Amino acid sequence: MSARPLIGLTTSHLADDAPRTHNGLSRRYSQAVERVGGLPILLPNQPDLAADYAGRLDAVLFSGGVDVHPRHFGQHPRRGMGEVDEARDAFETALYRAARALGKPVLGICRGFQMINVLEGGTLHQHLPDVAGAWVDHAQRVHADTLGHEVSFTPGSLLAQTHGERALVNSSHHQAVDEVAPTLRVTAVAPDGIVEAVEAEGVIGVQWHPEVLFGAHPHALGTFTAFMRLLA
Repeated sequence: MSARPLIGLTTSHLADDAPRTHNGLSRRYSQAVERVGGLPILLPNQPDLAADYAGRLDAVLFSGGVDVHPRHFGQHPRRGMGEVDEARDAFETALYRAARALGKPVLGICRGFQMINVLEGGTLHQHLPDVAGAWVDHAQRVHADTLGHEVSFTPGSLLAQTHGERALVNSSHHQAVDEVAPTLRVTAVAPDGIVEAVEAEGVIGVQWHPEVLFGAHPHALGTFTAFMRLLA
């Protein structure tokens, strides 16, 4: 039996009342990675270890979380900016660059997708309610495992191969991709034109949260299946 590929999962900073700070992540990410044949490992936010992690991992999943600080895409904070985590930004920047330099595949989910676009040279909408024409509810108030809006996939893309022409997804974000990085191609959009997924060689990024959906909606596992195909 072949060994499972080692997949690093980025984590959020979580504080308790002590006060103590922890690195943590919803177990649904690791469950999804395990379901498609990977061996998940959680990564603490330590920039000095990023290169070592990248060297030992087979691939990296950049998970969801707080806002990407707008200084990383050359903007000042605007009205509506949410919580940011500059220590996490620093770690993920170092980890992404090290992983890509080594040709390691990456998947970005929600914040992770946005971080990929920024690190490849793109920009973000800081607050979708202020964006003219963004009429879809991108911050659904129903439970996160409830299907929300539809996305349309680019024919021939990895995500189209695992999802089909269209699929229903969930949506929990107020930042979104604005200018797409020149190294990335758009492979899914929402009905209002907001970018929902990008791909490049060894890279997939999605705006929705498939790790929340796949238990009740098995088609959502297609995002992780596409990711594992990057390792083939």
